[in-house]
Amino acid sequence: MPALTVDRAHGPGTSPVAEDLLTMLVLVAACLLAAGYGRGVQELWSRRGPGAVVPGWRATAFGAGVLVVLAADQGPVHAVAEASFAGHMAQHMLLLLVAGPLLAAGAAGLPLSLAAPLPLRRLLARCRVAAPVRWLRRPGAYALLAGGGQTALLWFWHLPGPYTAAVDRPVVHAAEHLCFLATAWLFWAPVLGAPRHRAPAPVTVLLLVGAMLPASALGAVLTFAREPVYPARVFGTDPLADQQLAGLLMWAPMDLVALVVALTVFLRWLLRMQRDRPDGLRGAGARRAAAPVAVKAETEGMVP
Repeated sequence: MPALTVDRAHGPGTSPVAEDLLTMLVLVAACLLAAGYGRGVQELWSRRGPGAVVPGWRATAFGAGVLVVLAADQGPVHAVAEASFAGHMAQHMLLLLVAGPLLAAGAAGLPLSLAAPLPLRRLLARCRVAAPVRWLRRPGAYALLAGGGQTALLWFWHLPGPYTAAVDRPVVHAAEHLCFLATAWLFWAPVLGAPRHRAPAPVTVLLLVGAMLPASALGAVLTFAREPVYPARVFGTDPLADQQLAGLLMWAPMDLVALVVALTVFLRWLLRMQRDRPDGLRGAGARRAAAPVAVKAETEGMVP
């Protein structure tokens, strides 16, 4: 494991003023997002009762997701990300595998819509009935586009050119993290979101496995490359070891999370099928068990 340095990974063109301004914008955006969600949840609970429509655990998950976003962008995590490529990759995994799923589990669509101004709500209502949006809202189509979008952006931002630009320019860096957070939120919505918007279990399993394989391939490329694929300034003291650790940080968590969630969804689907059709399953088994008895009864008394 490479030793982490205290030197900044950003290039000499980085402006502290620009970074401070972006930090303030992130804080303001997170506060507005949390306030809007809280306002929408309060509206729902005042109408339907506490815990209705949006259960308390979903509201807690959304709040935790906002906190993870802030933790990934500031504090010790940000300092480690500035010092090494592996730290930066850990920051990406926090956004993709922790913040994104938590925000998706919050089922924020309805609360944020209720918190929006009336003209914006009317515009959203008109958009929802448009033919392309109706097609996009189908769980299968939505899951396909969300999985493809996350995979494409994950590969794009880890190409040498875009990644180096993100390291050197705070605005590009913020855009990179926004892309990761938005695509992760959209990707996990049909898996962990409100039940009415979830994709069917077979589609969900295919979505998770299909997104896992390209991410694993990218992690493998970084892990087994014989030389660093990025400029030396983005690494710690040992560039090749730093890159290999970063590849493992992408490879192992992505595979583990996708496989665990896919297996959980598949097993719950089987249990639900068994629960919904127990009589049919028992009836088929009873018919198979009774068939030899019936044949035996018919052959009794026959002379060979």
